[in-house]
Amino acid sequence: MSTSQQTDPLIGRLVDGRYRVRARIARGGMATVYVATDLRLERRVAIKVMHSHLSDDTVFQSRFIQEARAAARLADPNVVNVFDQGQDGEMAYLVMEYLPGITLRELLREQRRLTVPQAISIMDAVLSGLAAAHRAGIVHRDVKPENVLLAEDGRIKIGDFGLARATTANTATGSQLLGTIAYLAPELVTRGMADARSDIYSLGIMLYEILTGEQPYKGEQPMQIAFQHATDSVPRPSVKNPGVPEPLDELVLWATEKNPDERPVDAREMLERLREIERQLGVTPAVTRTGPIATIGDDAADSGDLTAVLPTATGSIAVAAAAVDIDNAAQLRKITRRRAARGWWLLAVVLLLAGLAAGAGWWFGSGPGSMVAVADVTGGTYAEAQERLAEDSLVAIEKSETSLDVEAGTVTRTVPGSGARLDKDATVDVYVSLGPAEATFEKLNGQSSDDVIAALDAEHIEVGEILSYYTDWAEGTVAYVAVQPAAGGDTVECGDGCTVHQGDTATLGVSLGTLPDVVGMPADQARSTLTDAGLVVADEDQQQASDTVAAGSVIAITERETSGWWREGDKTTLIVSTGPPTYPVPSVTGLTRDVAAQTLRDAGFEVNYSLLWNVWPDELTSVTAQDPGADTYHVRGTTITLQITGTG
Repeated sequence: MSTSQQTDPLIGRLVDGRYRVRARIARGGMATVYVATDLRLERRVAIKVMHSHLSDDTVFQSRFIQEARAAARLADPNVVNVFDQGQDGEMAYLVMEYLPGITLRELLREQRRLTVPQAISIMDAVLSGLAAAHRAGIVHRDVKPENVLLAEDGRIKIGDFGLARATTANTATGSQLLGTIAYLAPELVTRGMADARSDIYSLGIMLYEILTGEQPYKGEQPMQIAFQHATDSVPRPSVKNPGVPEPLDELVLWATEKNPDERPVDAREMLERLREIERQLGVTPAVTRTGPIATIGDDAADSGDLTAVLPTATGSIAVAAAAVDIDNAAQLRKITRRRAARGWWLLAVVLLLAGLAAGAGWWFGSGPGSMVAVADVTGGTYAEAQERLAEDSLVAIEKSETSLDVEAGTVTRTVPGSGARLDKDATVDVYVSLGPAEATFEKLNGQSSDDVIAALDAEHIEVGEILSYYTDWAEGTVAYVAVQPAAGGDTVECGDGCTVHQGDTATLGVSLGTLPDVVGMPADQARSTLTDAGLVVADEDQQQASDTVAAGSVIAITERETSGWWREGDKTTLIVSTGPPTYPVPSVTGLTRDVAAQTLRDAGFEVNYSLLWNVWPDELTSVTAQDPGADTYHVRGTTITLQITGTG
């Protein structure tokens, strides 16, 4: 059993008090399939369990239950039987017939393409099963080689009705457009509509692949293949494989017509046409249990059982190629005589093999050839591994290695691996996890966000949040990197370089460039500029006098509510100039000419009076009036005119 099998928590579990899970068979996009024992009926079954991350999704759960109901309604020898469906806690499961064998996809990988009799035998069985589904008003919607099962005993069945739905509810749009793109009917690509004729199209593509060893449409992107389904016509299989007879060419072309109205209406009509072709070609499909892969035994050859054998991984599907009239009684007498003649030498061979087995048992069991298998000790501590290996007379040697997935102090693997056979007292290297490896970075700030994300990903550090700020860095460059350790603890600033661990999570701050400078702009223009940049600008401006900024223009904006770089959504208020500030004019009435003039100049004002007063001594002058008057407010530099009289 592989490590992944052993670590699967469902292996060994009793589901719903009835099904003991034995081993995992396969894993798909929606569910995992296990082989289990039905303790109530004492039989092997296949149990399909929905993935845990989908268990809360009502759409997926509904589709899962729908598969059970759709398949359970079908009673046909060419459809995989569904026995039960239920819920065990949060786990949804489906119990099906267990069919040891392989899929048609695995067979095509092995043989590339099949012979005409083999293709006819498989298509006859699949069409029979699908005809039962169409008769029950069920559209499969995912016909492909992966869903055709070839059992060890020669049975051929179609399964996985996970996408099936009643023909009366035949619309699939958006994310509901499911199925494998290589077999998708044109109407599903263009209109999202599906009915029994959509299954026929998929069957036609599958038959083309069986006969030629490849699919008719290829492309690097799924949408390229989908476009070809919608616009191109499927070529004749005989173009790729000249051995394909014309009736099968025509059947493929009929099934893959772009217009659904020009295809067979359902699987029953296509099956009837296939059976006409079988009669034309003289090929009668007959599923039977056969011997070893791709061989025919002596008995079968002597009896005239002329078959074309289709090999599988564990069994065979035989397709009758001719019918021969045979005297069954004469055949039976002939076979009996031959078996009796062979009886004595078979007995001698058995005795010889028994002696050899006894000798080998002594040699490997207690003799000098005895060896022990390395136990699987992964998942435990080194001390536990050492103790377990010592039970088998093996010596553990501790080694260390980093691991992104395995907790520090836990055994990750052994060398040699589990199952390897060693002499007693041999050494086994036991590797113990040191936890995630260190990841060291040089300066990241100032690099493009794509480059930084690539550098982090190369060290298995996932980027969580990407935040945008207005900074002095160029637009699109990283302004800071903060790494949150997976093991907990303080965040590590990585922008100027750092050493962290693989498996940690990073937050990036990416620059939007500098915030637009609105100083000196008219208030309305500044408000529009900042709003376009994503800031929220208050309706009411703050007013402030300014010697340098004209009235109505922006002097500044208020600071960010918290320290740090500006971000979209931050709030601010414009500080708008009211023009230069004003100051009170001091009162100089009653002062002498020079004292009054100096007082006004010290206050920032200019002075004007009749120059004739300059010939008078200052102490003989007196200011009698001023304009503008005292305690009025004016900007600095305003000229104050004085009225002066003599006192001598």
